[in-house]
Amino acid sequence: MWNLCSWPAGLRKRSAVSFLGILVVCLLFMNLYIEDSYVLEGDKQLIRETATHQLNPERYVHSFKDLSNFSGSINISYRYLAGTPLPRKRYLTIGLSSVKRKKGNYLLETIKSIFEQSSYEELKEIAVVVQLADFDSAWCEGMVQDISQKFAHHIIAGRLIVIHVPEDYYPVLDGLKRNYNDPEDRVKFRSKQNVDYAFLLNFCANLSDYYVMLEDDVRCSKNFLTAVKKVITSREGSYWVTLEFSKLGYIGKLYHSHDLPRLAHFLLMFYQEMPCDWLLIHFRGLLAQKEVIRFKPSLFQHMGYYSSYKGAENKLKDDDFEEESFDIPDNPPANLHTNMNVFENYEASKAYSSIDEYFWGKAPSTGDFYGIVFEKPIKISKIKVVTGTEDRQNDILHHGAVEVGEKIIGSKKGRQCTTYLRLGEFKNGNFEITDLEHKVLFDINCMRILVTKSQKEWLIIKSISVWTSQTPNQ
Repeated sequence: MWNLCSWPAGLRKRSAVSFLGILVVCLLFMNLYIEDSYVLEGDKQLIRETATHQLNPERYVHSFKDLSNFSGSINISYRYLAGTPLPRKRYLTIGLSSVKRKKGNYLLETIKSIFEQSSYEELKEIAVVVQLADFDSAWCEGMVQDISQKFAHHIIAGRLIVIHVPEDYYPVLDGLKRNYNDPEDRVKFRSKQNVDYAFLLNFCANLSDYYVMLEDDVRCSKNFLTAVKKVITSREGSYWVTLEFSKLGYIGKLYHSHDLPRLAHFLLMFYQEMPCDWLLIHFRGLLAQKEVIRFKPSLFQHMGYYSSYKGAENKLKDDDFEEESFDIPDNPPANLHTNMNVFENYEASKAYSSIDEYFWGKAPSTGDFYGIVFEKPIKISKIKVVTGTEDRQNDILHHGAVEVGEKIIGSKKGRQCTTYLRLGEFKNGNFEITDLEHKVLFDINCMRILVTKSQKEWLIIKSISVWTSQTPNQ
């Protein structure tokens, strides 16, 4: 498994600088030509070259503007080692690419975790695609036998497919550029890994609405699909390219399936330049998602002790992972506002989500507030507010309360509630209340965090979580 943290900071900086110009040009050309509906014969040849020849990034950038259908699939013949084409489209495809390891093998445990941590209803909505990407045919045959024996039921049910791409379809993997002074075998390993992922993404492009990439040494949180669906629903109407459910490597990265062909082409274009982790960051930026959108707690955990590269030790763990079932808040659509003095770009919106960001205001005074006006009246079952962070433990709300309100007045931009009901006080910077639907009899239009006593310390609202019970009839 590759992780950015394993590379020196200086090299990361030089990498970003050296390829920034190329990637910006790619973005411009992509925006200009991505929506064209026709594909010239020369373009088809260029697509074929991505799978049969060594790519020259400088030459490719100049040719990129001529690639009219960059979102088209790559012409590759896949071998079905187990399973058959899916009879119907699913909600989520889970992709795994695996190669033979010198030490340890975690693929079977990863597949087991995916299925065991999913309910029967969730299993109906997922498809698992395993790509055996090693050129050792004996290893592939042995692995297929193991998978078929242990997961026969899931193969028969059409939930599990095992595929392989013949070596003939791979570009040149020897004599590649030794970026970052990597040894040749490491360059070859990470370059092949990029191509492996590109072929897997290409295969999965039309299988489901969404796609999540896992590595072959991962443990899943219970009912992870339900959590993912809840997050996707909460982001409805907002633009995103990648949602992250783990902070490690290429684990738990979620995409719209319609973006997979473009991502596959992108990995092929720059397969020899840098590890896939880095390429994914550039891809997200090229499609205008500048910031990471990562959710906590993490849904997937790295469990492998030995890396697939030379069996080296790899003890990386995601400390935000929670294996047992948990409930991600609904946080229904709302307008957010505050009269506090906001520090830099730590605006109010950053507290009202599960994203790893927060609101930060300068020392608040008595009567200051953070307000939430819901787009529709709602029934709330639970509220949880966390202030302060681990490195700024004193930037909490020392004296405050949470209130909910009804009867909205004012224009769309200046809406507020006329009456409020106090639910309780903050204790040690935190607030939590449950069974709220039995304690508040009216439909809630507003919620606010009220400062009840001035403080010298600044205030970080790390997260505001709202769980709804049912939406009242409008």
